[in-house]
Parts: sequence; C-alpha cells; structure tokens
Amino acid sequence: MSHPPLPFPPLAIYDSLRRCRIPLEPRHPGRIDLYVCGMTVYDYCHLGHARAMVTFDMLVRYFRSRGYKVTHVRNITDIDDKIIRRAAERGETIGVLTERYIAAMHEDEAALGCQPPDAEPRATGNIAGMLDLIGGLLERGHAYAVQGGDVYYAVRSFPEYGQLSGRSLDDLQAGARIEPGEAKRDPLDFVLWKAAKPGEPSWPSPWGPGRPGWHIECSAMSASTLGCAFDIHGGGIDLLFPHHENEIAQSRGVGCQFAKYWMHNGHVRIQGEKMAKSAGNFVTVRDLLDCHDGEVLRFFLLSSHYRSPLNYSEEAVGQAKSGLSRLYTAVRSFPAVSIPLPEELGMEWRRSFHEAMSDDANTPEAMAVLFDLAREVNRLKEQGSELAPSMGQLLRGLAGILGFLQQDAGQFFRGKGDDETLWIGKKLEERAEARKRRDFSAADAIRAELEEAGIVIEDTASGTSWRRR
Repeated sequence: MSHPPLPFPPLAIYDSLRRCRIPLEPRHPGRIDLYVCGMTVYDYCHLGHARAMVTFDMLVRYFRSRGYKVTHVRNITDIDDKIIRRAAERGETIGVLTERYIAAMHEDEAALGCQPPDAEPRATGNIAGMLDLIGGLLERGHAYAVQGGDVYYAVRSFPEYGQLSGRSLDDLQAGARIEPGEAKRDPLDFVLWKAAKPGEPSWPSPWGPGRPGWHIECSAMSASTLGCAFDIHGGGIDLLFPHHENEIAQSRGVGCQFAKYWMHNGHVRIQGEKMAKSAGNFVTVRDLLDCHDGEVLRFFLLSSHYRSPLNYSEEAVGQAKSGLSRLYTAVRSFPAVSIPLPEELGMEWRRSFHEAMSDDANTPEAMAVLFDLAREVNRLKEQGSELAPSMGQLLRGLAGILGFLQQDAGQFFRGKGDDETLWIGKKLEERAEARKRRDFSAADAIRAELEEAGIVIEDTASGTSWRRR
C-alpha cells in the first residue's frame, strides 16, 4: 500500500518586529533571502559569535530541506574603531589584522559544521554604496553634515524610530548625551560618516575624507546583495538596539522596504552573565575546539531554543557529548552513506521532526524526536530486524538537517580525547558514585542512558561489567 508524500506543516517564526509568532510568507514563492549581521574582525570568535553562526546555519539548512532556494548573506565588518585600535596596539596594518581573523573565523565556522554563506560582503568593499545611501538621506532631510566633515542621522526626522526595540524617543532621550568632540544637534542622533583623523584609514567623500559609521554598513551591504527589500534580517539579540533599529531608520529613510521579518538569537551566558569581549568573560571557539569536537559544540548550541539564553559550562558541553554519542551509537554499525529511502518509511518520525522545526525552529523538540528514533533503531538492531539499517539511515537524514551525524561514527568516537570506551567507563564511575551515596534514581538514570546507547551493564558480586547489545 502506497502512502501520499509527507505534507510539511506551515512554517512559523517569531518576528522580533511584531513581537509574536507568525506564519513565514516569503516575498517570492519558493525563495527566502536572509541577511545576517556578521563579525567585527579584530579578535577570535567567542561562543556567543558561534551561537549566531550555528543558529542561522541551522535555519538555512532547514529552509533548504523544505525545498526553498535560500540566499544567505552574512557581512564582515573590517573597518571599525576597535579594529583600528587593535592594529595600532600590535604595530601591524589593518589589512594584516583583519585577514588573519577572517581566516580564523572561517576555520571556526567549518569546525562547527556551518556551511559558508552565499555572499560575504565586506564593509571596505562597499564604501561607494554607503556614500550613495548617506547622500540620499541628506536629500530627504534625514541627515545633516557638520563643520569638520562628520555626517549624522537626525533620529527625530523618522517618526517610526523605536518600533523594533519598543522604545519611545522620550525614554531614549533620558539616557542620551552628546560626547565631547561631537557636533550633533540632538543626543539621539548617530554618526553616518566620520571625518578622518590623523593616522586613520580614510576614503574620499563629498564631505571630506573619512570612513563610515558602523550602522550604515549593513544598510548598504544588504541592499548591494539582496536589494532594497528582502525576507529575513537576523543577528544576535544584542544587535537589536541600537544597530538594527538604526538600520531600519537608514534604509526606510531612503524609501527601501528593507527586511520583512526580524529574527534574533539569545545570549550565551557564562557564570550568570552575558558572554562578551567587552566584559572579558568569554571563551573562544578555538580554545573549546582544543578540547571538544566541533559537532559536540554545535549540539550544545542547538540544545536550547535559539531565542532562549544559553548557559555555558563544561558540564553542559559534557552532557551534549553524551547526547550526541547516543545518536552515533545508534548508527555505528551502519555505513555513513546516503541511500534512497521510501517516502512512507518512518512517517511518524518525519512528521514529528518537521512539526517541531516548523514551529519557530524548535530544536530541543526536534532533538527529542531524534533520541526517540535512536531508541527505535537500537530496538530494531537488538531484534535483528532488516528495517534497522533503513531506520538508521532515516536517523542520519533527519539529524543531518540540523548538521549532526556528519562523521563516520568510529571517527567521532576516536576524536578529541576520549573514545566510546572511555565514555562508558566514565559513566560507570558516575553510577558507582551515585550508588555509594545511595542516590539510586541517579544510578538508574545512568543505566538507562547506557542502555539507550546500546550498552548493557551487569552487576555481579565481583563488580560491574558491560557489553554492547
């Protein structure tokens, strides 16, 4: 008996602008254009940057699995106050500094299993577009030039300012001030073009030599790659204000529709505080990669819903490794090759997975489906069922949509320190400690975790032993 193809549930996302979950209806059927704010390349990427990378890579992968043609653009900020200061501190050119950190960012991205964006515009390669945009804002009365060569955006000229962040001009006014050396008319105004200072890089402009302000960069780069209207603008929640608010004011100020939807990933926290370079409480991706497989870090980053805060600890990364190990154990005896699978195979698993992912990319629920499917694969293997290899392939296929199970299982267990045998030994030690303190619920939970991974443990008078099922 044949079954109809699996009907995909409708896509829904949480739109930061409307502050609610809404249906995703792209501007063009079958196509999604996505712009994501990328890194300012003056240092190595930390785990907060990694979360944004992995979040939007996950979204792109899922949209493509649904048959959408996705154009994923992520910019690089390669001129900025922090970049200029860091290059001066190290006695090297800005180009040498930024190229080194761009290369490092690409290495981190690859290690985390992220596919490269389709376009990666750099700020220094889009100066002409920024000048055109600033000129258009001046013509429409949204900007003004001051003596000395600076150009500012006049925030009060744009009545919709604050719509993304939900802040009123009165609230913003209370905390705003004009810094020494600034010639702006209103404390709320922000710089579009900075006049050149001695020793700093600069470009010619109608207002004199200078360089762009940070906010104007993304308005120009999104327009140059995706046009004046596109589907989704994404980034970390820390960029929502003022960066994304200012982007809206700039782009709408010259008549661009700009982004239809806004998506933001939550903070990564360490010791209860937001991870940030400015606070000095960050851990770099490459430091973590010295100790952990990149796929384990990806699993950790997707273990919480992308909009929720994520608390980093070594214990949490260890739990992610245990979880990913359970999935790899389920497919360990099957070759890591793609084979055509009948559409009707595992319909309930496919449906549950897509229901979770269609609901604002609910990766924790989708990962729960993968664990259930792994248990089913282990059960079929234990029974010697001929369906086991096909169900294992289904597990690989669904997990692959999230960027998991991308390695040979043996390679995964051999990588980054301890292999499967050491993992089992560690779990048995934890169980023995739990039994010693008479925490039998914890001991039973460890036994269940091992059994789900296909490991049978046996307690005898001479001690505890284990075997693969």
